[in-house]
Amino acid sequence: MPRSSTPPPHLTLNTSSRGTPAAIPNKHIPICSPGPAPFRGLETPPASPPKDSLIETSSITYPPSTHCSLYSEDPPVWMISAQRLAQALEHISTQPLPNPEQVFPWLHGLHAENQIQLAFFVSRRKSVRKVPKCIRGITIVKTGGDLSVSKLKGAIAPDELLQGRCMSEDAGAFIEPDPKDGFSVRNFQIQACKMALVSDIIVYGDDKTNPGATIELAKKISRAQRAYETKNGIQRGLFNTFMLGDHFCVVEQKYPELVAVDPEGCMTGKVMDFFYWERLEMCEMSKASEISNNVYLGPTPDDALECSSSQGLAIDVNIEASDLAHVPDPRSLKNLKISLKDSKHAPLHIEFPSSGSIMPPTWSHAEADGLMEVCKWIYEIANPQEVNKPEEQAVNDGDDIEMVDIARPQKVLIHCTDGYTESSLLGLAYFMYAEGLPVHDAWVQLHREKGRNFFAYPTDVALLTAIQPRILQESPRWKEDVFHISEPQWLSRIDGSLPSRILPYMYLGNLGHANNPELLKELGITRILSVGESLSWPEGTKKRLNWPSENFLFIDRVQDNGVDPLWDEFDRCLRFIERGKLDGTATLVHCRVGVSRSATICIAEVMNELGLSFPRAYCFVRARRLNVIIQPHLRFTYELLKWEEFQREKRNEPLRRELEWATIAREIALMNKPYSR
Repeated sequence: MPRSSTPPPHLTLNTSSRGTPAAIPNKHIPICSPGPAPFRGLETPPASPPKDSLIETSSITYPPSTHCSLYSEDPPVWMISAQRLAQALEHISTQPLPNPEQVFPWLHGLHAENQIQLAFFVSRRKSVRKVPKCIRGITIVKTGGDLSVSKLKGAIAPDELLQGRCMSEDAGAFIEPDPKDGFSVRNFQIQACKMALVSDIIVYGDDKTNPGATIELAKKISRAQRAYETKNGIQRGLFNTFMLGDHFCVVEQKYPELVAVDPEGCMTGKVMDFFYWERLEMCEMSKASEISNNVYLGPTPDDALECSSSQGLAIDVNIEASDLAHVPDPRSLKNLKISLKDSKHAPLHIEFPSSGSIMPPTWSHAEADGLMEVCKWIYEIANPQEVNKPEEQAVNDGDDIEMVDIARPQKVLIHCTDGYTESSLLGLAYFMYAEGLPVHDAWVQLHREKGRNFFAYPTDVALLTAIQPRILQESPRWKEDVFHISEPQWLSRIDGSLPSRILPYMYLGNLGHANNPELLKELGITRILSVGESLSWPEGTKKRLNWPSENFLFIDRVQDNGVDPLWDEFDRCLRFIERGKLDGTATLVHCRVGVSRSATICIAEVMNELGLSFPRAYCFVRARRLNVIIQPHLRFTYELLKWEEFQREKRNEPLRRELEWATIAREIALMNKPYSR
């Protein structure tokens, strides 16, 4: 990622939503049922590697006396140099993670008083509630907690770790990370604190920090470590507290790869950041492209992300789809058209109501009239050579809008924040009008032939279907009877969303998509990978639509319960997807909702195909799932991080994680917080 001068958003897990980044419009987190509780003797077989293949994480910060000096004996605090810090972080990133069976269900969060969580995971043996001895990490804490400047890789704030006010005299105990109430297999928000309990903790301040504050914070953390040792029967001194002995500027100068945010608040681009990487992937996916002559769809240009979709297009008219906009009236359109006669005019900016804002059956004829007027206006300025033909001029003389001739074609960008949600109504309506296509053909062609990923509300589908005769009757391309158009069976069964195209040969969707075979055929999908959820096609459908049995793969006994593994199935699933790719067709990967089990398989394939690290593959798939936020639970996420190890080994590359487990989980929790209810 290129260096960005834009200050990163202030991210924290312990504040109100005011402290979180602005959410991408219209995204949502679907509810994922965990399925039935696992019972002894009926669980899915454990994932590979086998349980007896134990892995323990080593660290070069233990014992601390080897390369560090003791600053304080009571409580013990050690001094660590910038060089040793860089070496320690490099070493930990090259250590294999313990197998999932060694750290789960402990990582799920097993509070002694949370009977629901305990009953689900550990009713058979209480030993799994003990702290695993195989796992070890490094946690970096910044004094003062301001992570918007001078942030080291993976750093957290003190209040994410310590109870009460971190600077108060009585602070000296860790937060209890395990939730006392409720049930969840997606406790990403507790992982940074939970891993800190089994980590060496390094405290640092920036060059403006009072050294005394860093010393005091380090002592409080050390006292918390001693208290945690006593409570949990951990060997004394197994985990220790360190203070960074060098100034932050030394780290910045000698080890720039460890600096995520510089002292001026600029992202360095040296450390992968989920929040920005998702937006960069989204810009890449939805970048502006031509859907009809001189008319483009794309995201609102954003120089801060350096992904201006209109760069190089010389856009003349920007039409932004907005929730607050009204349909432009004919007089305004005429005045705008007059201003376009000036060859040196600055790009015009127009607003149009966003998708889902014109609601049938209450929509008015005025709204339909306005939609048609805008489509016609766009077509006229984008195609003046067709509109202003001499033989048609006499017809146009009586129309106020048509009397204004445009000398040259104007390039029009229809845009919104994410490039596909709010603009889909106008984009689809114009595509129907300009190309003379009924709604079902426009829907498929915009996706397949024009390569656009988009989301349309069910109300948009109903509206465009209702006014389809008028759109086609006024279209300059439609020449047939508008009242006898046969509607395909799949259209009435669609909820507004298409399966998400992750790769050209792999789609991610839900059970509803999988049970709509006619739609899948229209999209070029001829293979279905069902992860834990079986199809319910009417009798004879496979034979009628010529779906051979070898084009189906059902992965059984995998619930979204935080217990059943998917690791054992990665290879079989990816071979199935690969066969479809070699045959020149596409595979739909689905579970029930299309966010956890099937998303996990898709991420594994992206890592395998594109050679991406897990964090980058996660953002790649997340951006392309459009309005639905992917939600692989903790165990699946951990398995994918182990899959990254396997991928590197297969490519004969040395193991080196880009980000550690605690940082990955924390970033996922922060990205999802704006959408959680």
